[in-house]
Amino acid sequence: MAKQLLDRKAVKYEEIRVDLDPSKREEMMKKSQQRTVPQIFINDNSVGGYTDLLALDRAKKLDSMLAQS
Repeated sequence: MAKQLLDRKAVKYEEIRVDLDPSKREEMMKKSQQRTVPQIFINDNSVGGYTDLLALDRAKKLDSMLAQS
């Protein structure tokens, strides 16, 4: 659902499949302090998961964050 939201906004993103690369999973957990996926980063800042991304969008804060990237 996070990818669908970003696709609707025509945002380019990089999907990193942590289920296929254990070293990337470790890197994600260190950066976000979370074990669940997805973990979304904008400008190298951890946003959280899909519900956090959606909350930013509903609060009208997501577009400005994306514009800075």
